[in-house]
Parts: sequence; C-alpha cells; structure tokens
Amino acid sequence: MGSQEQRRELWSLYNGKIRKGEHVRVFPISNWTELDVWQYIDTEQLEVPSIYFSHEREVFARDGMLYAHNQFMEMIEGEVPFTESVRYRTVGDMTCTGAVRSTATSLEAVVAEIAATRITERGETRADDRVTEAAMEDRKREGYF
Repeated sequence: MGSQEQRRELWSLYNGKIRKGEHVRVFPISNWTELDVWQYIDTEQLEVPSIYFSHEREVFARDGMLYAHNQFMEMIEGEVPFTESVRYRTVGDMTCTGAVRSTATSLEAVVAEIAATRITERGETRADDRVTEAAMEDRKREGYF
C-alpha cells in the first residue's frame, strides 16, 4: 500500500462528548501519511536529524532490507558489509529498522522520493512486520513502548 493509500481515520464516528473526570487522548496528525508529514516539515522548514537524509553508511543486506553494520547484530554466513548511500524513513531499534537506498540530501528531495515510492515506510524498513503482522502489538506487550 503506497503512502497515499493509507487508511484514513473515521473521526465522524467518534463521540466527542467528554464527561467530568474523563480523560481524552488526542492524536491530531494520526491520519497524516508519511508524505503529509514530510511536506509539512518542508513547508515549515523544520530541523530534522541528519539520519533522515542520505549519507554514506556501512550496511549489509538481509531479507531484502539494508541494516546498519553494528555491534548489536550478528551477520549470518554469506552476509557481507558494504558502503551504500542510504537514509532512514523511520528511526528505531537498529536490530529491526532498515535503511533505504537514497540520494536525498534535502527536504525537497526527500519529499520527491516519498511521493514517487509505492512501498510504505513500514513495509520497506521494519523487519518486525515481516516476521508477524502482530509484531508491533507484541512489542507493546513486552514494554517496548
């Protein structure tokens, strides 16, 4: 599913009445796509950590994903580290977050790259989602979030 095909939140179905003593959690951008977020960052010229932009990094390939070569992941026989121009679409635990090949070194270039991709950030960079559809829920139960 591409970033523009992300399912929208159905806010009209929610009861907005708040009774005395009740607490409400609000997620004002929960229905934004990855592209929406990057377009906002570009429009507002917000500062973003450099890891979100293309940089040379030593990586290795596993199951169609690029992982940072690091001390927390043991490479399997046949895996060889190499240098690649990559960026991260999400930043998380380096044992389950992959990089993507990229030459995008500016906000405008990242927006253009995301607009052209047909693979979601989760589908392209999160190893857990390839193990089980419930991986994120499993991590929540384990106290990861």
